[in-house]
Amino acid sequence: MILTLYLQSSAGRIFKSLRDRIPAGIYISIDVGSRRRWKSAISVLSSEESVAWCDTVTLSSRASPALSVEIRASYEADRMLGRGEVIGKLQMSWDELLDHGDESFDISFPPVCDVHPSLTLKAAVVYACDNQDDALSDSLLDCDIARDTDAGHAQFAKYVTSKNVSHLNAAVEHFQLVLDQCPVSHPDRAAALTNLRRRTAADIREAAQLYHELLPLCPEDTYLRSIAAGADGVDYVINECDNLPKDASDEGICLRRVVLELCPLGHQLRPSALDKLSSALRSRFTQRGNIDDLDEGIQFRREAVSLCPEGHVGRDFYLNNLALSLKVRFRHQGKPNDLDEAISSFEEALRLRPVGHKYRDTSLDNLGGALVVHFNNRGDIDDITRAISLRREALTLCPPGHPRRVTTLHNLSLALKTRYDKMDTSEDLNEAIDQHRESLQLTRLDDPLRHRYLYNFSSALCSRFTQTRENGDVEEAINLCQEASVALSSLHPDRMFSYWWLQVAYRSRYQILHDPADLELAVENFRLASGHPTQGFPERIKVAYNWVTAAEEHSHASGLQAYTTIFDLLDRHLATRSSTISRREAATAFRYTRTLPVDAASCAIRHDTLRQAVELLEQGRGQQWSLASRLKTPVEDLESANSTLAHNYLELSKRVSNAAQSSATIADRAVVDRAATEYRRITRQWEAAVAEIRNLRAFSRFLLPPLYEDLQVAARHGPVIILIASEYSRSAIIVPTSGEPHHVPFPSITLTDLKNFKDRFARAIRNASVMGPKQPRNDLMVLLRTVWDEIMLPVVNVLQQRLKLKSHSRIWLCPTAAFTSIPLHAAHPFRTNPDRSKEPCLEDLYICSYTPTLSALVRSRQLMKKRVAPSFVTIGQGQPGTGKGKALLAVDSELELVHKLVPAMANCTAISGDAATRAGALQGLEENTWVHLACHGKQDPKQPYNSHFVMRDEHLTLLDIMERDIPHAEFAFLSALPYRPGLQFSGFKSVVGTLWEVDDSVAKHVVKAFYENMFMDLKDSCVMDCTKAAWALNRATHAVKTEVPLEQRMVFVHIGV
Repeated sequence: MILTLYLQSSAGRIFKSLRDRIPAGIYISIDVGSRRRWKSAISVLSSEESVAWCDTVTLSSRASPALSVEIRASYEADRMLGRGEVIGKLQMSWDELLDHGDESFDISFPPVCDVHPSLTLKAAVVYACDNQDDALSDSLLDCDIARDTDAGHAQFAKYVTSKNVSHLNAAVEHFQLVLDQCPVSHPDRAAALTNLRRRTAADIREAAQLYHELLPLCPEDTYLRSIAAGADGVDYVINECDNLPKDASDEGICLRRVVLELCPLGHQLRPSALDKLSSALRSRFTQRGNIDDLDEGIQFRREAVSLCPEGHVGRDFYLNNLALSLKVRFRHQGKPNDLDEAISSFEEALRLRPVGHKYRDTSLDNLGGALVVHFNNRGDIDDITRAISLRREALTLCPPGHPRRVTTLHNLSLALKTRYDKMDTSEDLNEAIDQHRESLQLTRLDDPLRHRYLYNFSSALCSRFTQTRENGDVEEAINLCQEASVALSSLHPDRMFSYWWLQVAYRSRYQILHDPADLELAVENFRLASGHPTQGFPERIKVAYNWVTAAEEHSHASGLQAYTTIFDLLDRHLATRSSTISRREAATAFRYTRTLPVDAASCAIRHDTLRQAVELLEQGRGQQWSLASRLKTPVEDLESANSTLAHNYLELSKRVSNAAQSSATIADRAVVDRAATEYRRITRQWEAAVAEIRNLRAFSRFLLPPLYEDLQVAARHGPVIILIASEYSRSAIIVPTSGEPHHVPFPSITLTDLKNFKDRFARAIRNASVMGPKQPRNDLMVLLRTVWDEIMLPVVNVLQQRLKLKSHSRIWLCPTAAFTSIPLHAAHPFRTNPDRSKEPCLEDLYICSYTPTLSALVRSRQLMKKRVAPSFVTIGQGQPGTGKGKALLAVDSELELVHKLVPAMANCTAISGDAATRAGALQGLEENTWVHLACHGKQDPKQPYNSHFVMRDEHLTLLDIMERDIPHAEFAFLSALPYRPGLQFSGFKSVVGTLWEVDDSVAKHVVKAFYENMFMDLKDSCVMDCTKAAWALNRATHAVKTEVPLEQRMVFVHIGV
């Protein structure tokens, strides 16, 4: 017979019986015999109070006398995969079902959680059927997916009542089997994921991954979405993830990224997810030293702060954590803005934690720590005084037994030790030691920060040993450092500090007991600390500098290795900066390294390794220009050997350069961080390309610091004289065209003498400027005679006697340090020979040029291989405007003069007056190969890139010119303004400039004589040759002796090829 069944359920009572486990739907199932089954086609949703089912089922007269009615719950999205989880079951006979006739009746099920689920049911016979076995088929097919799903539900039901984990694990296995049968394109995958994600709450990591896949399968504004994304779904998983311990592994960070994706913009848990991910990234940075992790974490913490505006309950927490990350990055990279921002954020966090706030002690301590760092870098005593005051207040909020007392004690002792180092107050040191000892006694052996407490305590004991010479202090200090090292993995960044403090202890003991073994141990720890790969470059540079200082102090054989190490670290550190300005700022942070190039050369000279002296000096002096020049290295030879590698290198160099220029204009700190990350990404690609090029046999040293053989190419057309002014020695190294370099000592010249020369020359020139043209410049002549006798004559003797250099040959002067302030080319004996002839001066003997480095000269010659048709532009600004300097009345006439003297083949154009703006001048420089520039100029010794030429509107800075790609630029004449060496790195191969400002009316005489000699006998078919500039200038200054006074002649110099 066929029955029509009408069923109605009380949904509210059924859902109430489930307590906190809300299913996706409720189904009714009727079993007829062992193989006959019917399931309702629709389900009850949680939002419905009741629902009516109406369907038809065929019953067999030969079937079992009883039937089973079940209420089943489906926790699956979309359709039900199996029979669901039984939440109510009742057996009844057919007679009992039909006895009620057409009337509906209630059936009540056994209680679930003290609640009785119930159904209202009505049944009626529609007609009889003889062939009952061929009646309607089952509505639910029996398959592997259904069986595994039902088995999983059954096991999980047992887990719910028994809390036996074995049942949970069995349920997970069954549900995983179902998921394995539902690939990404399977229509039941969402349902399979739903079962598994709910059943793996114990494995919260897997649950998060499952939700990450599930949510995209649940459309917005649907019931399934509300279930999956609700408090009992994804929010529960997120909160559980937040309770997991910090995991800095790749898998742990991957989980945090998944959690963040589960918290889209607007989600209330997004700030927390951002902070947790940032914390994991910072921990991985601490372990591995990858700066990208720290940068990315800072970006996330900036976003977290932005999502918590003023008044938000969590703003203080996220501000504090952002400041901590910024402080870490400052210690790693040394960017001043990071430290300033960290202090500002700590200050705001403290303001949001007034007296009585449970975390006020933390904010006090953290702000104090940032001020200690600020004091170490800026030296303001108010910083350390306030830091100690803040940390004392923090300690009062952490009485004995407080969980943060150990950390606060340790940090206060660090501040006291810092003040002792500056002010030498023994009370501070003794208090610091007492607090170090107390904090260490309170620290568990497994405390993750115990190693820091150990080596910081060691440093305080070493300081006291130096004072008291009590051996017990230094022995304890060494033991503490060794214990700290053992506790750290080989790549832990803090291991560097263990090496550092261990060398301090050994060197302290050596200075008292003079045991050579202690010095060797100290040097070995210098090596380990400076070479530790996961610590930031700034800290390692400081270590290497102290290694240099110690090696010089004790005349240790490791000195040259120390110099090589610090140059390598500086080079790598500067390469991480994405703009010329930021590289200059980075270099400025290590002001104490400015003398290292000459000191390294002096060290090599003392070790009788002149070749290495040249190499070290070149590497150290070229660093502030290194990246700019490396990105413009000619690759003609590489193009011939492998055009593909050459093209890839050039494209990446252009991308690095573009990224560098764009980052220089960004003000927003968050955007700056992202730009820095992108810059490093491109730089890594560039470095990989360079490494591939070096695999070619002929290019094994491509872009590496040049060897002596490479540098000697600079002397191909004449010797290069490098003048070295170090506190350890003053001398010259002559690099000849071939053969070994020659050393010329200056035993009678001290470093103080050289520094005094600068002031004496400035005074003599100033006095000469007010003299009449015929008055003798006696003071200036005395100085130039001293330069000749003490410096240049010994050099000339070697040139003439050992190198047999012919008169009027070209020589290049490469002054360093204090020598750069001396007009070496103008050295003059001002004496008469016995035959009444005048003794020749340097410029009578040789054609002098300057070069900032040997590499600059080599590079200029390489660029000369590609030449284009000459074009000449004159740029003049004689009326710069109010506040920009006096009017230069002779500028226009000077430009007219130059225009007349330049050959017609050069197609000379002029930019002057209102057209001589910053943009106009830059365009002129980019579009022409030769340029004559007449205007005011100013040097900036503190920030050389800001040295500028005065235009009509804005200053034309050296940085503006350097950042332009001017590969075909050949010659520049800078009239009436000082020259800066950076101009060569813009592409100019040959430059005439002045050492100081010159009277524009007087300069015209030199300009006229120069161009007359420069273009003498030049025919239309000839090529304009910028390599003649040095000779032309030499001839010009000789030609105007009667018209131009000494100080106005000697001001002109030639630089380059």
